[in-house]
Amino acid sequence: MGSSTRRRRYLRTAIGLAAVLVLSVVGAGAWFYHRLDSNITTFDAGGVATERPPAPVPASPGASVPVNVLLLGSDTRDDGNNALGGGDEGVGHSDTAIVLHIYADHKHAVGVSIPRDTLVTVPSCRLPSGAWTTAKNDQMFNSAFSVGDAPKGNPACTQNTVEKLTGLRIDHTVVVDFKGAAAMADAVGGVEACVPNDVNEYGIHLKKGLQRLSGQSAVDYLRARHGIGDNSDVGRMKRQQAFLSSMIKKVQGQGFSLPTLLPLADAATKSLTVDEGLGTAMKLVDFARSVQDIKLSDVTFVTAPWRYAGDRIRLVQPDADTLWKLLREDRTLDGQSTAGTGQVTSSPTATPAAGTPLTPEQAAAPITVVNGVGTPGLAGSAEQTLKGRGFLNITLGSNAPGHQATRIAYDPALKATADQVVALFPGAQAVEEPGSEAITVTLGADYRSAGTQINALSSPSPTPGTAADGTPGTAPNGGIPTGIAENTRNADTDPCANLTFG
Repeated sequence: MGSSTRRRRYLRTAIGLAAVLVLSVVGAGAWFYHRLDSNITTFDAGGVATERPPAPVPASPGASVPVNVLLLGSDTRDDGNNALGGGDEGVGHSDTAIVLHIYADHKHAVGVSIPRDTLVTVPSCRLPSGAWTTAKNDQMFNSAFSVGDAPKGNPACTQNTVEKLTGLRIDHTVVVDFKGAAAMADAVGGVEACVPNDVNEYGIHLKKGLQRLSGQSAVDYLRARHGIGDNSDVGRMKRQQAFLSSMIKKVQGQGFSLPTLLPLADAATKSLTVDEGLGTAMKLVDFARSVQDIKLSDVTFVTAPWRYAGDRIRLVQPDADTLWKLLREDRTLDGQSTAGTGQVTSSPTATPAAGTPLTPEQAAAPITVVNGVGTPGLAGSAEQTLKGRGFLNITLGSNAPGHQATRIAYDPALKATADQVVALFPGAQAVEEPGSEAITVTLGADYRSAGTQINALSSPSPTPGTAADGTPGTAPNGGIPTGIAENTRNADTDPCANLTFG
């Protein structure tokens, strides 16, 4: 047999083997897509409100538009979740809620956590019977998910509530239960997380320190509230933000390859409930591809500006409305366009503190800060907030406990300066007191100190008022309202950093 004949035979054999491999991969892919499709549960779009915020318009024909995704963590104990979450079977609440805003450039993203105890208006929502409820004010945010007591919850009602609250059009809603969280952590080989202290409460056992969590331990970390940090839901949200950041880092580090994504997709889809727009494996893959170029350093997490209202939470205004407006306009937290087109235009809710520099006279105006609660360090925190804004002449007065509401008193001649001060203390009562020699800030029980780390907001570089090593600082001068800045963490932050509330 000649050498040319052998070469042709080898070539035919190689081509045949390649063809078999290609057909095998294609066949396996089709089978796997079918498997993923059968895993996915969708919720009925008929429950989504008919009156909604407008969809974004492309800047030019064919241009990309921003995408808003509502991520919900359900604490339902149904369908085997009681084994991971403990407790009896039953309809759950959405104790985790993150509005993920993907900018039009698809290279930046902001995830906004909404505290579960936030008092909001729950609009009219559809019940399983087909009837619609009446809107109710001052309801806990996470109660929207359980309207109608459906076994899988009511994602559409929560979506309606978020759209009503933010003015953002939610393009997709994704619900993950305990089983889904555990399976996804397992699929990526565990997620690096930081536990602030040993936990031995409510059947949850975690050891202090940085460690890799998966399965049950991952679920425990995500849902733990008692016995860890300050026992608050806000603390839990900060840990969830850090955990998601670590998971994103893990997936990006492993690469968007089939060996990485297929096990993750299989694990996730078994416990996902999504809107019909993400209701097939192909749609999920297309969405994943659309965000794969977002770097970890270009992902920011924010807790919606908040304050305690008794046992519940209210959003701090005008900072929360400013946050929603920035996202509606597809601008970063400091008002920049990701396309570099300049500053955000001013809005009726914008405050002087959000951008107007102080005049020399305003910076030198005398300000007295009084601790009207008695909590140690409260006046000092307010002093740092004022200094961060640029005020120079600040005096700490004697404690005067017993004040429920923050009060700012000033002589009418100092009104322009007082307006700048009032903007730093959302919800404070402004009172004219003719003859006052200084602007007096009396901190009430409604005031929440700012003393937490402020991270970079749209890049890894330090924010003004924050040291290069990431140590705690004060709110930056101009650009970012205090209520936003003090509740921000970058996804590439050390997982042990900024867990003051958790």
